[in-house]
Amino acid sequence: MLIGEVARRSGVSVRMLRHYDAVGLLRPTGRTVGGYREYSPADVRRLFHVEGLRTLGLSLAQVRDALSDPGFDPSALVTDLVRATEERLERDRELLARLRTVDAAGPGTWAEVADVVGLLRELASATAGRRQQAALAAGDGPALPAEVLARTLLAETDPHAAGALRWALRRAVARAGDPDGAAVAALAAGLRSGDPGVRRRAADALADAAPSPAAHAALVDALADPDPVVRRRVATAVGRAGGVGAVPELVAMVRAGVDDVEAAEILALLSHEDPATTGHVLAALTRDLDGTDPATRIRVAQALVELPGPGPQDVLRRLADDTDRTVALVAGAFAERRV
Repeated sequence: MLIGEVARRSGVSVRMLRHYDAVGLLRPTGRTVGGYREYSPADVRRLFHVEGLRTLGLSLAQVRDALSDPGFDPSALVTDLVRATEERLERDRELLARLRTVDAAGPGTWAEVADVVGLLRELASATAGRRQQAALAAGDGPALPAEVLARTLLAETDPHAAGALRWALRRAVARAGDPDGAAVAALAAGLRSGDPGVRRRAADALADAAPSPAAHAALVDALADPDPVVRRRVATAVGRAGGVGAVPELVAMVRAGVDDVEAAEILALLSHEDPATTGHVLAALTRDLDGTDPATRIRVAQALVELPGPGPQDVLRRLADDTDRTVALVAGAFAERRV
């Protein structure tokens, strides 16, 4: 079979067949009287083997080694190809994400493209100080999408850089909003992370975010987080937004003496907004109160001062007769203040 017919039947160009011959990958078995290449059926089969291996991403040298070495291990080669392809795909995904970020920033000139690329590079710096400076620049510089800032924040372990990123995220949302909810969705996904640090950063950012049903729902779900720091941060945000589901955690904060003044303030606000909540708050604050230490009873007394209705006054009067003198004096003073 002459070279032209082989090209027609195989779909491999005459030029490529000649190149295969030149590099020793596929040499035709014979020649015609006139000196033309003549391919045997075995040559054609080898050609299809060559083309098949090339579709797997092998170089011509790798194809030649595979076909010429009787002891060649195809499984090892395929494993190497899988790993190399995965690495290439990961690089391509990173490039695609970078291109989408630049595109979303809407640069009008090549100089603006360079600014966005430079900012992204600095946000990925190995130095925390440079990441912090980049985050501050993002707040006033190129308009990076809020989703990019949210994802960068979730991955940021340095507290100073994370604080700067939260500020930049707030600025980005204030300037362009979060029209497709991608930033809130990224933060909500962060609340489901197995890393408590990621969940804490997500909770802080969602607490800072502009109110939205999606953000509020994500925070409410996180009230059951196993990490007490996350629960406290979420309860503060949910409570300030009027969510009565935060009451148990806010009460726990008062009784434990962790951000208790802020927690008591929020409990009072919730009680004034909905009188039915007052009984719930009062019952939670005073549950098993006699078995607590004096410091806890004093914090509860302080929280009762701002609650509406007669119930808190009755508890304060009872605490005014407490066996601990300090508790009695504090509760008595608060009871007189409410009269």
